[in-house]
Amino acid sequence: MNEIKNQEQLNDFLQKYELEPIFNENLLPYLSLFHFEQGENICSQGDAAEFLYVLVKGKLKIYTNSVEGKTLILSFKTPLEVIGDIEYVQNIHFINTVEAVSPVTLIGVQHHWLKKYASDFSPFLQFLLKIITEKFHLKSNSMSLSLMYPVEVRLASYLLSVSFDETNSPVNKQLSSVNLTDTANFIGTSYRHLNRVIQKFCEDGLVERNKGSIMVKDREGLQKLAIQHIYE
Repeated sequence: MNEIKNQEQLNDFLQKYELEPIFNENLLPYLSLFHFEQGENICSQGDAAEFLYVLVKGKLKIYTNSVEGKTLILSFKTPLEVIGDIEYVQNIHFINTVEAVSPVTLIGVQHHWLKKYASDFSPFLQFLLKIITEKFHLKSNSMSLSLMYPVEVRLASYLLSVSFDETNSPVNKQLSSVNLTDTANFIGTSYRHLNRVIQKFCEDGLVERNKGSIMVKDREGLQKLAIQHIYE
C-alpha cells in the first residue's frame, strides 16, 4: 500500500464520481488517496476497521475464511464501491478479506474523522444507505442467478471476473489449480463436476490447462457463454 500525495488526482476522482457533496468541507482535508498492487490485501478478516475506503479505480475480490480454513469468494467489485461501510456503521472489525485483483486506487478516510464531521451529515448518511442497500440487492440477485444458471455459465462468469479488470484488460490470465476447490465452493458445484466442465472448456478452446494452471484463451467465447457477469 502506498499513499498518493496528489491533491489534484484526488480532486479529479471526487469530481468524476460526484463525491464532493458526500464529504462536507470539514471532512475533505482528511481524505487520502491510496494505491494497492495486484494481490495486496486492502483489509483482512478480523482486523480492526480504522478506515472507510471508496474504490475509484481497479477491481477487488471479497472473500471470507471459515473456521475450518476454507476460503469462500463472495464477490468482485469495481468502481464505485465502498469497503468498510458496514464495519463503520456497526463499529466492528472487518468481517471479510478484500484483495486487489488488479492495481487499485481508493479514497480512504479514518473512522474518527467521519464520526466527528459526518455522523449527522445527511448526504453522507444517504450515500451509505444507498451503498449498503445496493449490496444486499446485488447479493440477492447473485444468489438467485447462481442457482438458476448451469455450472458452465457460472464458471465462465467466474473466470471473466477473476481474469479481467473493470476495463476488460487482462489482470490474471491464469487461475491456479490449487484454488479449484474454492472455486467449486464459490459457484456451488462439486470439485469433480468442476473438473469435467473445465475439460469441456479446454476441448472447446475457451481455456487451456497446463502445469497446474488454467489460462483463458477465448474471452469473447466465455462472454457469450456467461451471458452476464453474475458475480459483479
